[in-house]
Amino acid sequence: MRQEPKSATEVRASALRSVLRELNSASGDIEASACISSDGYTLAAVLGSGVDADRFGAMCASLLALASRAAQEIQRGELKLVMVEGELGVMLLVHAGPDAILAVAAKPGKNLGMIFLDSKKTAVKLLQTLDRHEPLVG
Repeated sequence: MRQEPKSATEVRASALRSVLRELNSASGDIEASACISSDGYTLAAVLGSGVDADRFGAMCASLLALASRAAQEIQRGELKLVMVEGELGVMLLVHAGPDAILAVAAKPGKNLGMIFLDSKKTAVKLLQTLDRHEPLVG
């Protein structure tokens, strides 16, 4: 049986998922992650069951865009990350270059410093992966 060759988008998504899996497995505190375009399209995700990746991506991109505008409004400089803390854990949104976002969900009360560091390193890896593959905008 012959397999169809993978499209450039599928190859890129697979490479991005590999980076996300590496992040999720590096820390038992990280439960889910996604790479999202700045316009809200989910490029790759390693999320729990029951999560609509497309809807999640759109909401994360909107949240980061609003937070960025708010930071500019109060002259805080360029936004580095957004943290949302809930009863069941935290979510980080980190820029992965000008056109992509890393979203990370982690357990509550864990070492946030290490999660920040791992997230920032992963954002750089995602940007490098995106640069090796076809651009986000066609």
